[in-house]
Amino acid sequence: MLDEDELQALAEDIRQLGQLQPIVLDSAGRLLDGRNRLKACELIGIKPVFATYDGDDADAYALSVNARRRNLTKGQLAMIAAKALSITERSPRSAAEQSARSVSEQAGVSLGRIGQANTVLRHAPDLVDPVINGAITIDEAYKAAREAKNQAESAESQLARLRSEDHELADRVVEGELTLAGAWAERKARAEEEVRQRKVATQFLCEVVPPLAQARGTNTAGKFDPEFVLPGRSITQEVIENAMTALTEMAATLRERDLA
Repeated sequence: MLDEDELQALAEDIRQLGQLQPIVLDSAGRLLDGRNRLKACELIGIKPVFATYDGDDADAYALSVNARRRNLTKGQLAMIAAKALSITERSPRSAAEQSARSVSEQAGVSLGRIGQANTVLRHAPDLVDPVINGAITIDEAYKAAREAKNQAESAESQLARLRSEDHELADRVVEGELTLAGAWAERKARAEEEVRQRKVATQFLCEVVPPLAQARGTNTAGKFDPEFVLPGRSITQEVIENAMTALTEMAATLRERDLA
């Protein structure tokens, strides 16, 4: 909208010369062009002159006629188009493509520029208004949006990998309990602890099982003397039964892993 002084000037011009350009509506009565002229007519009490747009794309027409009146770069026009027409996943693909083509043809903006603006709209929405206002160029915003997109895709890839390795940690990231970096740090700590436990268990079994196997067919058991039992290492019938069960479980586990 024009500011108050400009609007008053337009109203006075219409009072003296008449409304030289009609206010354009679509077939449903939606205002496409002439919001300032309509307000000026209301200010001076003159009945507005209307015309009806009968083309195929009212949104592209509204963007085109208004853009021609302003000193905008192609990048600004492309960003305005992406924002105004909402060329995003919320629109059906065919409708979005049709709108993009219409804007490209009527406003003189290339499809490539509209595509760049759409990337900014999706991945760096905080830069949309700075582009429209001319604070930064669309090329600068597009570069930042591409970096943000790549980071997001990398994060998605890392989350998918985390889910395949540790579903519980991935769920905690999705629920906001952990950052992705924090989850990977915990995953690393868990993996290191798992390696440590495997190392301890393997060394323990290597110390116990081979000497026990060497006692087979000897008179070692017959020489067992409770007098020389090490503190906390007494051997009872229950201990022997538990040891036999442990060896049976170990044998089954090694067969399952094809290590027997």
